[in-house]
Amino acid sequence: MRKVLARWSLVALAFAVMSSGFATTALAERAESPGQPDFGPNVHIFNSSMPQSDIQATVDAIAAQQVSNQFGTQRYALLFEPGTYGSATKPLNFQIGYYTTVAGLGLSPDDVVINGSIYVRNQCFGANNCTALVNFWRSMSNLTINVTTPGFGCYSGEFWAVSQAAPMRRVHVNGFMTLMDYCTPPSFASGGFIADSEFDGSVVVNGSQQQWITRNSKVDQWTNGVWNQVFSGVVGAPAQCFPSQASCGGPYTTLAASPVTREAPFLYSDPEDHFKVFVPSLQHNTVGTSWGAGATPGSSISIDEFFVARPSDSVGTINKALRRGKNLILTPGIYQLDRTIEVTRPDTVVLGLGIPTLIPRHGGVAMNVAGARGVLLSGLLFDAGAARSPVLLQIGSRDGQNESDDGDPSALQDVFFRIGGAAPGKATASLVVNSDNVILDDIWAWRADHGNGVGWTVNTADTGVVVNGDNVTAYGLFVEHYQKYEVIWNGDGGNVVFFQNEMPYDPPSQAAWMEAPGVDGWAAFKVSSEVERFTGYGMGSYSFFNQHVNIYAAHAFEVPDILPPSSLHDLLTIFLDAKNGSGGILHVVNDTGGSSTIANPDVVVPVVSYP
Repeated sequence: MRKVLARWSLVALAFAVMSSGFATTALAERAESPGQPDFGPNVHIFNSSMPQSDIQATVDAIAAQQVSNQFGTQRYALLFEPGTYGSATKPLNFQIGYYTTVAGLGLSPDDVVINGSIYVRNQCFGANNCTALVNFWRSMSNLTINVTTPGFGCYSGEFWAVSQAAPMRRVHVNGFMTLMDYCTPPSFASGGFIADSEFDGSVVVNGSQQQWITRNSKVDQWTNGVWNQVFSGVVGAPAQCFPSQASCGGPYTTLAASPVTREAPFLYSDPEDHFKVFVPSLQHNTVGTSWGAGATPGSSISIDEFFVARPSDSVGTINKALRRGKNLILTPGIYQLDRTIEVTRPDTVVLGLGIPTLIPRHGGVAMNVAGARGVLLSGLLFDAGAARSPVLLQIGSRDGQNESDDGDPSALQDVFFRIGGAAPGKATASLVVNSDNVILDDIWAWRADHGNGVGWTVNTADTGVVVNGDNVTAYGLFVEHYQKYEVIWNGDGGNVVFFQNEMPYDPPSQAAWMEAPGVDGWAAFKVSSEVERFTGYGMGSYSFFNQHVNIYAAHAFEVPDILPPSSLHDLLTIFLDAKNGSGGILHVVNDTGGSSTIANPDVVVPVVSYP
């Protein structure tokens, strides 16, 4: 991911800062008993009676392995039972690396209190080359942090310097919070996603984060924007201000309320130390967190109603459990799939711990969700295999005979896709949504631009996301580097709140990348001509063609002119890296909007409203 840093005021930053398998014997894994399944060796469950030195040793050992382990096979979940960890004089501070999820096991974020910090910092690749641009695939959820960082120097505060696929959910931060690691230069960052979280007692420093979406949260003060900062249903959000201007700062795209949401299901333990999964209810026109004014609306499912899978389990075993009516927990690891995981029962919950990674073998579909009424998929990474798959995840059938319900929609929360990077991979599409009323909540579909098995003819993939269903809502849609249309939206009544895209870096020539004769390149986001209703807010597409030949895209967005006036809000394009980039994007939406090329590098080209 090559990015560039928009201007960030050091004066403003200084003002913001001033304003503000490792288990020890004591941490041995549980034996399986009713209500307490064995989640395997890579799920570490802590309680507040354990020696803090043992907890510290375990989390530090995992971080030492995972912080630089971008394409490794290890996966971990660190779970904290209700209680208080660390103190003002002896805080618990630890770092999160790749493929590591940290979560509290309470019903409320306030049930698990960390006096200390849980942090992500820049990675350094030589002198003056420290960034957060590849800090992917990790998460933090369902806990409270009383920020306590004595002796941390520049790193005093809660640092969450991440990019895509690193969500923060149901977190309550008391104290200084920054999304930028400004302690090592140049500190570029390309995030990110926050939902259902509260930040008290300080500003949130956006800093160098080029784009970000914050949904249904509460902030005291947000410091700045760079290219595309979107707020949906956020108490204390900056006022609408797009494009950025001296009178209001920005750029900010601000929606007063989120039209329809389903928060992610989560694991918790009850007072009898039995595990359950809480499933939050569907909500409409919401503002703020689901838990700040009382208990989150929803229902609990006993762990006994889940099949707890390990990577050694066959797909046949998993499918048999699903057919028997079980829900599914996928524990950390790599799942090599010799056939498709079939989710056939409405209201099934599929919950991943520790970023479980599903790889289809023999060119198959990794997972198929039939019917797609009330199915919840959360915390999963789909990784393409060496043989081309037609699609990695399919929601609903292609024939249109789908059981859907706007009162019980299916939802995908923190579901990610990868084509190449860890190994060569191929797929025609990553995600296809055929059902109506589906909610997409933090999706990153990535055709890898670095790592293993990367090249124009190596990790081939046409499209990241195809939406055929009606009334589909997406919050935080990140889709990058695919080789044709990156998103195709065929369903009517769609709504996208935040879209981030980088076009493919590597088309070898203009002739190899043409949507049609006379139409250069492929639009990043295509709304089909039959669609009559579609709305979008805060949608950006960037170009960085790095083959040292001029490659152009005629349009970043293509939509039908029959859409009602002002269906699209706050669109932008930008040309990345005047030193190494070539070509660019000629129009923002259809033939409206100026060009972003070498003539105006690192400058946002906006369209405030269309049509």
